[in-house]
Amino acid sequence: MFKPEGIYVAMMTPFEDGSINETVVRQMVDFMIEKGVHGIFPISSVGEFIHLDLEEKVFLMQIIHDQAKGRVPVTPGIASTRPKECIFLAQKAKEIGCEAVVVAPPYYYPISQENMERHFEMISDAVDIPIILYNIPLFATPISYDVVKRLARKKNVVAMKDSSGSMVDLLHFMDKIRLIGEDLSVLVGREETLFPALMVGAKGCMTATAGILPEVMVGVYKAWQEGNYEKARDLQFSILLLVRSLFAAPFPLGFKVALEVRGFKMGPPQQPLSDAEYFKYLGVKSRIEKVMNPILENLPK
Repeated sequence: MFKPEGIYVAMMTPFEDGSINETVVRQMVDFMIEKGVHGIFPISSVGEFIHLDLEEKVFLMQIIHDQAKGRVPVTPGIASTRPKECIFLAQKAKEIGCEAVVVAPPYYYPISQENMERHFEMISDAVDIPIILYNIPLFATPISYDVVKRLARKKNVVAMKDSSGSMVDLLHFMDKIRLIGEDLSVLVGREETLFPALMVGAKGCMTATAGILPEVMVGVYKAWQEGNYEKARDLQFSILLLVRSLFAAPFPLGFKVALEVRGFKMGPPQQPLSDAEYFKYLGVKSRIEKVMNPILENLPK
């Protein structure tokens, strides 16, 4: 069964007049694949799935899968507070030909670990497409180690994206999975931890920076594969200042600014900014551009 490995892009969504900009989406897909990424994760947190209706989510799956043309796997997010909606999106992803789906915990309302586990079970039992669990404490209740351990026994649960940013949590997730003899492919969702995570057995990442600086993120992975740990470490450190700058703007605007520096028209914010926030945003935008320029100048030609 399919298992993700390598550098996956948590893909952003470009908008124009409030609608998905299909032209730019297709340009982004080609750019990322040509730069060597190993997979694409659209309808993600940084991709503003929260601002997309069901029809738009299915539309994104279709055009991204169509543009990828089988060159890399496409694993769309199907996050929702309702299992019924997650199941619908998983079935659509299967029909379109996507390799897997990414399932996050329900958000907004507080939820117990027992209810969360049931949410995942209902989806897993209803579909026959591979499932990637998504731990995203920034926006939803964290998944416990034991819930991941039990879900790992499900045949179609093949991987986990951990966006906790915690090496402690990462190791405990991996250990719980290891102790029951399962073999989930664990990927990190924070770009700052890619190299150390690979060193302890993670299989890669699903991150927004993989779409902004695929050359660097793929470079970290390749250097690690080749045993050139000094190069991997240097590449890892080279993006940290940028990542701090990206998070200085209201999420995910900083990431979209960085992608505009790479030449992609991302459109206006979907969440309107106040005058004060917009003024702050302009300052962060200027900082991101200044940080990006030397990185781009040093990329391999």
